[in-house]
Amino acid sequence: MNSKELIINQIASVFAGVKTIAICGHVNPDGDSLGSELALGLALRKMGKEVLLFSPDPVPEIYAFLPGASEVMNQPVDSSVKYDLFISVDCSVPERLGSFIKLMEQSEQVVIIDHHAGSTVFGNIYLNDPEAAAAGEIIFDLLKALPVDIDSNIAQCLYVAIITDTGSFRYDNTGPDTHLKVAELLRVGIPAAHINKQLYEEKPLVSLKILKEALSTLTLSRCGRIAWMCVSREALKQINAHDEHVDGIINYPRMVRGVELALFYREVDQDKFKISFRSKYNLDVNKLASLFGGGGHSRAAGCTIDGDFESVHKEILKAALQALEDADK
Repeated sequence: MNSKELIINQIASVFAGVKTIAICGHVNPDGDSLGSELALGLALRKMGKEVLLFSPDPVPEIYAFLPGASEVMNQPVDSSVKYDLFISVDCSVPERLGSFIKLMEQSEQVVIIDHHAGSTVFGNIYLNDPEAAAAGEIIFDLLKALPVDIDSNIAQCLYVAIITDTGSFRYDNTGPDTHLKVAELLRVGIPAAHINKQLYEEKPLVSLKILKEALSTLTLSRCGRIAWMCVSREALKQINAHDEHVDGIINYPRMVRGVELALFYREVDQDKFKISFRSKYNLDVNKLASLFGGGGHSRAAGCTIDGDFESVHKEILKAALQALEDADK
């Protein structure tokens, strides 16, 4: 039995001995964070546990169809309540829990389930598998150790968690185990084709308006290996766009032939930018983002930097060009 299996068994034992459980994903929830949280919550409820689901930010409209999504709360029912167990899902650092850090700190026990490299170790039990393509893969393994069957609702949540964090199996993090797990989820009988249409073939008009705005800023470096786009706070305000509406825009500069690194700058406040990094083949953007206090995965990462756009971009571009040079060596 390896260390991961030992920790999973330890977590299963903790589940057996608790009654009230709070589960929380990270700020700006994505498909993996929400899908993993919902799948685990549904499974624990089937075991007779009292489970409350939390998210620092509202559930994006694109994921509203997920079973249990309507029950995810942005505020504690009672901030003074102490839960037997708090579970953090897909959070590399406690700060990504937002205001729910307090809820975690006052809980009797804390379990952390994550798959980001270089994450901060926190909680009583820490389960991190950077080899997993998604947190949903780890939840899948965990559920196998519990006295509960993966039904259609749970399977749908896990499916969304895995396909979104693998880019529909296009990213380097997709391995044989990923496909085997998804095959098992499909055998349960989930409407995979319908789910994919909802995720990738239906977008609100505002998302396309933001894409139009961002594409007008598309720029390539002199070497042609770095492409970037940006969107201002003013543009977001005029179009009435939210965080969820910029999801996936980073993939467009990444599509340009010859580009290894794509950057997307989103102005989140006056002189404050959230920057997304995506690489195509060899560049480890987790290392690049970490230079600016961020992180993520080897092919997808991000950070937040204060400063005017020209200064921020100049600093990012300089580091990116050096990173590309180092990667070539």
